[in-house]
Amino acid sequence: MRCGRRLRVTDQLPSPIPSPLPDPPPGFAPHFRSSPLTDAWEPLYSKREGDVLTIGVLIAAPHTNARGMAHGGLIAALADNAVGLACVLSEAGAAAGVGGIVTVSLTCDFTGTARIGDWLEIRAQPVRVGRTLAFGEARVMAGDRLIARASAVFSVPPKP
Repeated sequence: MRCGRRLRVTDQLPSPIPSPLPDPPPGFAPHFRSSPLTDAWEPLYSKREGDVLTIGVLIAAPHTNARGMAHGGLIAALADNAVGLACVLSEAGAAAGVGGIVTVSLTCDFTGTARIGDWLEIRAQPVRVGRTLAFGEARVMAGDRLIARASAVFSVPPKP
């Protein structure tokens, strides 16, 4: 019995997603906020519809765990980012003069999986934004499948 050809270190592995990347769905533009944590996950996209902020990403190998599924840490970090920004950018956040906020609590419930090639959307919205605390939630979708829910509480620092 003969085995298939072995890959050498110098062999090119097949790309897990098409190159160049397909365009994001309509309404999405490159995400306006970057950070050292999310730089490795680029390109990220976002769109705003009223108080709802959606962050989108096409799942690729750098977003996955050892089983090829979107990593829970990626989902939690993007949910934290999206919910916090949704609170700051909301009408209530603008009215209260909320600038930067700090995460106090983040809860994620994972209900499904996303795999390489899936378009992932984190749809976040504020629940309540006050002078000292802000509350928000997100639904994480892979296509039309709910794969996670998140809720977060943020501290609103006092104005200088």
